[in-house]
Amino acid sequence: MDNSKRNFLYTSLYQILTILIPLITTPYLSRVLGAEQLGRFSFSYSIAYYFMMFIKLGLDNYGNRSIAYVRDDKIKLSKIFCEIYLFQFVCACLFICLYFYYCILFTNNILNYILFIYVLSGLFDITWFFYGLEKFKLTVSRNIIVKIISTIAIFVLVKNKTNIYEYTLIVSISSLVSQLMVWPFLKSQIIITRVSFKSIVKHVKPNVILFIPVIAVSLYNIMDKIMLGSLSTKIQLGYYDSSEKVLQIPIALITALGTVMMPRMASMRATAQKKQINSVVGKSIEFAMFLSCGMAFGLMGVAKTFVPWYYGNSFEDCIMLFKVLLPSCIFLAFANVIRTQFLIPYEKDKIYIFGVISGALVNLFFNFLLIPKFQAIGASIGTLLAEITVCFVQAGLVKNELNIMIFCKKTIKYIISGIIMFTIIVHIDFNIFNTFLNLTLQVIIGCIIYLGLILLWVLISRRLLTSSKTLTSQNE
Repeated sequence: MDNSKRNFLYTSLYQILTILIPLITTPYLSRVLGAEQLGRFSFSYSIAYYFMMFIKLGLDNYGNRSIAYVRDDKIKLSKIFCEIYLFQFVCACLFICLYFYYCILFTNNILNYILFIYVLSGLFDITWFFYGLEKFKLTVSRNIIVKIISTIAIFVLVKNKTNIYEYTLIVSISSLVSQLMVWPFLKSQIIITRVSFKSIVKHVKPNVILFIPVIAVSLYNIMDKIMLGSLSTKIQLGYYDSSEKVLQIPIALITALGTVMMPRMASMRATAQKKQINSVVGKSIEFAMFLSCGMAFGLMGVAKTFVPWYYGNSFEDCIMLFKVLLPSCIFLAFANVIRTQFLIPYEKDKIYIFGVISGALVNLFFNFLLIPKFQAIGASIGTLLAEITVCFVQAGLVKNELNIMIFCKKTIKYIISGIIMFTIIVHIDFNIFNTFLNLTLQVIIGCIIYLGLILLWVLISRRLLTSSKTLTSQNE
């Protein structure tokens, strides 16, 4: 099996697990902890996440890319790793101390103190190194083990609303253990190398440049939760956070594709295989749109049945949030492929930064405008408009280098098929007493409609193409 396909399977396996585990734990937690406690956790976690971001800066992209460039030369690989990790170490020490002072001076919340463990895990996060080497089996195996153990711990230790502290501790310890588990495998990959201060400093500028879009993206992934928690209520934040977890289902598989292909595209660039770029990006966009359109329109169609069954009747506000949030993953899918398979590997950092900053500004504007009046729905609209902005800006700025119009034409069949599927299944109600059976039938019918329409579209397109070729040959 081709290495990139095998890596995609490994990463997809983990992403499927990250989908299945929340599908199992979220309905349990929503009933046991309730919207308000989940909102409290989400607010505290969002703040801790910002400190974690400053520890890593742009390493997820910069570190991955830098390692991919030199992975076939162990001497260069060792040198680059030591330089980048020492830079990460300094950042980690600084922001871990700042988070500790934040906990003491600005909050007396026990959740923030517990999340110190989560922030500490950033010191040991070298996932970027193994991703650059395309060692996805190692990171996936680690993550699966930790996810399964933490899930069991949630069901054993979290029994009522007062167990919010136990839940936070499980999340924090899981993150730390997950990072520590890969360190024993580092020894066989590198040789510890003495590096100069100057060689470390040279990584600051490109890291900070790639950190700008990370911050910008966080404004509509994390800051919206902080704003919602501040401008609205923790209950509304609980609804929004719960709805966004379902949005992560299609995003997880899309991210798996980007994670696998980014080091591969960087390596292709390093070995001067530029001619393949449009072909690879085109196939990736088609696959990403197939997944995102099917899952987004499908989840929107079954929302009325899914939400009460999954979260409980007290979360019915999530039904409308589903319908506003889920279309954003379609635009995210398109932009994600351009970003991970062209902009980052080919160091088009200015376009990447401009796109996400544009999205962040749009998100902030509409959050301030809409959250006070429309609460969670206002935050959802801001997120949707942000993803649309990022997609159009990035696609518009690379249209002379990539066949964007051809890519768009190829995705039309997935969007139309998704809309038709949604229009049909949203009106299906078998009036069966068993809600799960009703939901299952809706999903099966939706899959048949979506896949059937795409197959029909492909067959008609092939027939028209064959007829066109026949007419052309006859005229000649």
